[in-house]
Amino acid sequence: MKPEDFGYNDKLERFRIENKLTDFEIGRVISEHKERYIVKTEKGESEAEITGNLRFSARSREDFPAVGDWVALINYDPDFSIIHKILPRFSVITRQAVGHTGEVQIIAANIDVAFLVQAVDRDFNINRFERYLTICYASKVNPVIVLTKTDLISDENITEITTAIQQRILNVPVIAISNETQDGYEALRKIIEKGKTYCMLGSSGVGKSTLVNNLSGRNIMRTDSISDSTSKGRHVTSHREMVVLENGGILIDNPGMREVGITDSSGGLEITFDRILSLSKNCKFKDCTHTSEVGCSVLEAVEKGEIDESSYENYLKMEREKAHFEATVAEKRNRDKQFGKMMKNYKKDMKKK
Repeated sequence: MKPEDFGYNDKLERFRIENKLTDFEIGRVISEHKERYIVKTEKGESEAEITGNLRFSARSREDFPAVGDWVALINYDPDFSIIHKILPRFSVITRQAVGHTGEVQIIAANIDVAFLVQAVDRDFNINRFERYLTICYASKVNPVIVLTKTDLISDENITEITTAIQQRILNVPVIAISNETQDGYEALRKIIEKGKTYCMLGSSGVGKSTLVNNLSGRNIMRTDSISDSTSKGRHVTSHREMVVLENGGILIDNPGMREVGITDSSGGLEITFDRILSLSKNCKFKDCTHTSEVGCSVLEAVEKGEIDESSYENYLKMEREKAHFEATVAEKRNRDKQFGKMMKNYKKDMKKK
């Protein structure tokens, strides 16, 4: 299989030549296990680690390889490689790192389209779709909404859910499928194009692994049922993995995410909630928070029913979350800067002694 078959292109090749990486082999990270990687090259698949220099120079978790990354590496034997450099990413889907305040975690890199997956029979939630959309738009990734397990509800219920989504979320395809009967799969397959990379974002238990198996025609991902005691999905997929489909599309499965904290430094909220942002231009005050001000066009639209109240509240929640994250990052940078100055002064004092 040639690198072009799993997404390599002329732009990446030009970068490789211009940066004198022709002596290195080029591969794509297809899975990640706690800083141990599986990299796919023209010769096959091998385990890989990063160089000590790459580890030392990394300023944050974003500087480490992620599934979907193209990397320059050296094969020391057929089963082991060393990653020397990460090639430029054209898109990066991120979230707030769980348990690491002010840090970003890469979900997947170099993604063209994200399938936003929810099951219609359990904890279906349009607010969560808006959260995923914000992540996609900030990452410059095209979203497609996928509703699974439609065989468990009536056609009337499916229509009601689809209509509710389309009333709040505009210009995003909505595809309803059943993993059991494979209804809706034809529409989904039409979206998938050769050489483009797709990923799936969704909670555990919504049928993502089964979806991968059905699209690939192989039993690649282990699947499990919903827990009867908690009504929550079991975490079957514990890492990210990339699969090349029969039609040439490239699909990345991600572990179920119970927490999807947004970082949104690239205007994702503005696109997801474009109606709110558009109305805000007519507010009486330029610094209007859209919460209690007199002359607020957004509040007026909510009261008239022109903007869905749940969507408005979701916007305010994510706006606060974004502001808190940005403040945390700024505080962390300031601490690091102060620490750097302290170390610099300490070294000067030591030299004087």
